[in-house]
Amino acid sequence: MARPDARGALLDAAERLFAERGIPTVSDRQVAEAAGNTNHSAVRYYFGGREGLLLALVERHRTGLAPEHRRLFAESDSLVGDVRALVLPMTSSFAALPSPSWRARFLDQALHDPPTVSLMRDAGERDSAAADIVRSVVARLAHLDPTIVEARARLTTQVVSSTCATIEARAERTGEPARWHEAGSFLCDAIAGMLQAPITEPR
Repeated sequence: MARPDARGALLDAAERLFAERGIPTVSDRQVAEAAGNTNHSAVRYYFGGREGLLLALVERHRTGLAPEHRRLFAESDSLVGDVRALVLPMTSSFAALPSPSWRARFLDQALHDPPTVSLMRDAGERDSAAADIVRSVVARLAHLDPTIVEARARLTTQVVSSTCATIEARAERTGEPARWHEAGSFLCDAIAGMLQAPITEPR
């Protein structure tokens, strides 16, 4: 039977290494060594391989977000309210991590790794709370060209990911606590403004 700390240690080590070096450049053996595991096949033993490890990292991040998605969405009566229901649970989850943390930077790296993007997309489709919020956002923007809305939504993902990764890296570098609450509020206002901005030229 697995030691209760071995799996968590592997996840922590993988998250840090992937955040610092990029996902494709880190081997399963390096993850095991960084976790202090003498079994160089530990990733395969505990997760079934690289895909299982990445899926576990994605799911670890998503765990606990859904209740906050639902709570904030129930209070929403506007586009910015919907955006807050999507973004604030994530920034709050970063705030709850021990310092230093690497999760925001791992997620940013994941967006540049096609296999991990696919895993994240599949996980997102299983998240009914987030899907309900996205449908509400789309409905509130029905007066705009849907292809523009989709493109802006993709840009939003990149903006949130890169901004959070930058904030996390700065906190590690300076030793000063990241101001996640302020960052979350700023991102929500900026994203809502971008999503509903008028289209100045036709597609």
